[in-house]
Amino acid sequence: MSTFEELGLSEEILHGIQDLGFVEPMPIQEKVTPFLLGDSTEDLVALAQTGTGKTAGFGLPLLQLTDSSVKKIQALVLSPTRELCIQISNDLKNFSKYINGMKIVPVYGGENIVSQFKQLDVPPQILVATPGRLIDLIERGKVNLSAIKYLVLDEADEMLNMGFQEDIERILEEIPEERRTLLFSATMPKEIANIAKKYMRNSVEIAIGRKNSGTENVEHVYYMVQAKDRYNCLKRVVDINPDIYAIIFCRTRQETKEVAEKLMQDGYNADALHGDLSQAQRDTVMQRFRIKNLQILVATDVAARGLDVNNLTHVINYNLPDDVENYTHRSGRTGRAGKKGISVSIIHSKEKGRIKTIERTINRTFVQQQVPSGLEVCQSQLFSLIGKIQNAGENVDREQIQPYLPMIMEQLKDISREDLIVNFVSQEFNRFLEYYKDAPDLNIPDTKDKKSRGDRDRSGRGRRGSGDVMRLKINMGTRDGFTPKRVLGLINETTDSHDIDVHDIEITPRYSFFDVDKSVVPSMMSAFAHQKDGIQLMEVFKDRKSRRDMDEEGGGRGRRDRHDRDRRRSKGDDKEWNKGKGEDKKSSRPKKEFRRNKDSFRRNR
Repeated sequence: MSTFEELGLSEEILHGIQDLGFVEPMPIQEKVTPFLLGDSTEDLVALAQTGTGKTAGFGLPLLQLTDSSVKKIQALVLSPTRELCIQISNDLKNFSKYINGMKIVPVYGGENIVSQFKQLDVPPQILVATPGRLIDLIERGKVNLSAIKYLVLDEADEMLNMGFQEDIERILEEIPEERRTLLFSATMPKEIANIAKKYMRNSVEIAIGRKNSGTENVEHVYYMVQAKDRYNCLKRVVDINPDIYAIIFCRTRQETKEVAEKLMQDGYNADALHGDLSQAQRDTVMQRFRIKNLQILVATDVAARGLDVNNLTHVINYNLPDDVENYTHRSGRTGRAGKKGISVSIIHSKEKGRIKTIERTINRTFVQQQVPSGLEVCQSQLFSLIGKIQNAGENVDREQIQPYLPMIMEQLKDISREDLIVNFVSQEFNRFLEYYKDAPDLNIPDTKDKKSRGDRDRSGRGRRGSGDVMRLKINMGTRDGFTPKRVLGLINETTDSHDIDVHDIEITPRYSFFDVDKSVVPSMMSAFAHQKDGIQLMEVFKDRKSRRDMDEEGGGRGRRDRHDRDRRRSKGDDKEWNKGKGEDKKSSRPKKEFRRNKDSFRRNR
């Protein structure tokens, strides 16, 4: 392990990071800093998980390469969210504390643009911005990027997920081609590779750990419950960990509000963070969470991007994210700066395949754990309470309590030591004892019996339409702008429910296919019957065909049906086909036309 002095940083910067308590550089800082400060002029693609020190990785050399005596914007850092924008700006200001004349300004949506105008009256040397607000300032003539030498795209994968590609391309038009581009990302989807190829010159890739992998400091566990028990499972996970300090991730804004409201109603120290909050409200919630006035934050993926929160003990996935990349970002919120963390996922039995997919992608093993019983929760809470009492002596101010001790002793003199302990514990603990007195077992078995193994087709997938699963389709596909996220959003919005488990979403040009439990099909059909905009929900099949038996548009007869049809034709048993052949002999139509109709006949079967 090298030191910051060995990385070639200036005395002013070293002085600033020493004030922050930095002792040794993290791996990404060890690799990126010498590369940027060296003789190379190549662009950089750096892959590292959240919490690995990426901001210092690009921020420290960027400060050294920027001339504080020149009153022009020389470096631009783009981030996907306002929270991350503010965090980066604050970090850079702290790093540059002893650099005379260095000005760093953040600009982002949600804040009064007039106040940002004032900050830009004297151009900063480094501008940190979200894409939308920066474009607004460019078009208003308040920002000039013609002197940019360094462009940093931080959390680039998330910027693409949030639909900022066109904005990025618009901003790139304002920046000189001679710039040096630094792209930082936690994952490496193909879109990132395309950006590197299109907009970067001879880029060098630096990866800390395996691409798209999760951090080694995070333990990944999951609980398997019925969908209706998801919230009760969440409460037990929280209750079994009395000192939990966690972010709970939900799929939608509405679900985030609902879960947070339920937790607060049940007496938990929780609040929500989502896109419907104003900037002032978001800042208030985040400040309370950072100083641990809040123990639990319930958030959407977008709202939680760029949160600068240390020492999280848990990340809880109330629902698995639609994209594996989002799981990587979620779990990266904990286990930061070398500390340990736990990523918990609450899943339904039919989501286990998605766990396997995430395992393969991030190269980490998930451990299935049993949902704690009521007795286990009570024991954990009790021992936590006793532990706090044991350790309270260090914080007791005996001088302040001394005047009251004689009266307290007099009042308690007739109570035995044992009764005193029992009375105290029951007074503090009755809520948990009462709530969990007859708590049911929430676990569902992970069955692997012969029936389930035998009910699989050649592809290894369980046969759809058998058991409790129904394959449905919506008459909209990729040509209508449908994606898996759009399908989930449509189902949640139409049914006014976020508890429907949707699996194996498959989008074709004309249709969107997915699996649900048979039990929810009638209510879904009823809800979609009132849908507007021509959207229809239909059953694909009920008892025999699997997904593999469908053609691209869902209308094919399947391999086995085609095989039987061809066999009948070879024996002359296909009456419809023979009828067509007979009519052809009597017809005066040219053979070419008949061949065309025969092809159409085959397709329509």
